Amino acid sequence: MLNYQSPVDTVFHALADPARRVMVERLCQGPASVSDLAEPLPMSLPAVMQHLKVLEDSGIVISEKQGRVRTCRVERAAFTAMESWICDQRALWERRLDRLGEYLDRMETDI
Repeated sequence: MLNYQSPVDTVFHALADPARRVMVERLCQGPASVSDLAEPLPMSLPAVMQHLKVLEDSGIVISEKQGRVRTCRVERAAFTAMESWICDQRALWERRLDRLGEYLDRMETDI
């Protein structure tokens, strides 16, 4: 197993958990406090903080503390590497499927 994780790996890992996806979806609407993020989730505040740490480590979420309130926001640039990877994979599979279609068309005309 590789010890190195690319930015794409860390973003996919962070988004693999449903609770973290709920948090990111909420933060896409605008900044929110940790309490606001924790409200709809059936878990303790320390568990929410652990999930937020994963999101912060991946670069998806940035948080700032002002007084006693920690406010989080989405860092949209973190999705760039993942978006690029997905586009590359899509292009690869589209080329493969086009070649398969061409092959099947040749097989059909040979019959």
